[in-house]
Amino acid sequence: MDQQGKSIRGVARETGLAINTVSGLYHDTSKRVDMETLDRFCKHLKVSTGELLEYIEDKETPPE
Repeated sequence: MDQQGKSIRGVARETGLAINTVSGLYHDTSKRVDMETLDRFCKHLKVSTGELLEYIEDKETPPE
């Protein structure tokens, strides 16, 4: 969004997504994202999911 000069409020308005949803995606604080949301976000920004998502493996909890 930064690279395209788009604001959270503007993307929310233009995609019909809730501002809290767009904010969570922007700030990387979303716990989960549904596929329809991801699809709208990617189409609007004209990017692929691979440009938005990165898999980071959870740290394993040592056995007690």
